[in-house]
Amino acid sequence: MAQLLVQPSAPPQSVVSPSSPPRSVSVKPRIGLKEFVEPGVILHDMTDEELLWRASMVPKIQKRPFRRPPKVAFLFLTKGHLPLAPLWEKFFEGNEGFYSIYVHASPLNGSAPKGSVFHGRRVPSKAVQWGRMNMMEAERRLLANALLDVSNQRFVLLSEACIPLFNFPTIYSYLINSTKIYVQAYDLPGSTGRGRYMKKMKPLLKLEQWRKGSQWFEMDRSLAIEVISDDKYFPLFQRHCTSSCFADEHYLATHVSVRFPGRTANRSLTWVDWTKGGPHPARFLRTDVTVESLERMRNGSSCSYNGRSTRICFLFARKFLPNSLVRLMRFAPKLMDFKQRYKGRRRG
Repeated sequence: MAQLLVQPSAPPQSVVSPSSPPRSVSVKPRIGLKEFVEPGVILHDMTDEELLWRASMVPKIQKRPFRRPPKVAFLFLTKGHLPLAPLWEKFFEGNEGFYSIYVHASPLNGSAPKGSVFHGRRVPSKAVQWGRMNMMEAERRLLANALLDVSNQRFVLLSEACIPLFNFPTIYSYLINSTKIYVQAYDLPGSTGRGRYMKKMKPLLKLEQWRKGSQWFEMDRSLAIEVISDDKYFPLFQRHCTSSCFADEHYLATHVSVRFPGRTANRSLTWVDWTKGGPHPARFLRTDVTVESLERMRNGSSCSYNGRSTRICFLFARKFLPNSLVRLMRFAPKLMDFKQRYKGRRRG
């Protein structure tokens, strides 16, 4: 498993074996089973190296202790606070025990208020820059923290500008019962696709293997383990994918396409509007939020789910600005029936 952050003085080929602790790290004492079943406060003093090593070990437990229900881990990669938190509060309400929340935010950003589902859910975070490799490092940091809870079985990446398009039971059932993971990967000629490939990546990664895709993934536990344990492609991207390479659009798409091409549905579950062109999707203001626009995001497409055709192709949508919250709170809870609760078994 590669070091998450490569220091200038560290040799580029330095890797950490998933089967043994880092030599320079003092391994913490044995911890009880409860820490991996119901983790409490998620703040810790582990380095990235320690965190990734420990997370790669936890999944070797084959069965969930005490027959706990599988959980979906909601991973929020944010620039700052969560302006749409009240909508998410309504979404999660009454479904405790079936989800986990992890937030990676600016180290200078404050914590969510007590009583919020986001309170105490911020993982140890570092600065992130758009398009840089440290964004992928943050995503791995989120995955590793979520893997420490053995009940987390599905992992979805979101931002502070994302909203849910359906109620919790619908999204939970869709993810937990899916036979595929959702990582988009496609070959794109031109400057924004193949043009970002770095020739120095040869021979480990060839141009014809280079892929592009949405940053906003959804994956299962086995793929999450592979991502945080990747000691081949991740260090390669760390060394060569800088500035104009835009690692967040290429690393995961390329990794999955090369190693696990048959596992992905090859689409993202997050709806975005690219019709206005430019490097970023369209942003939704207060006046853009209508029942009609939300319905179009929810049911305006067709795709395949577990081998059958469906109109539910997107579970989330972005980019919604903070001033859209009032209208979202007016339309979304009723339209999406947030009053429904997941009625699965909580304990064995």
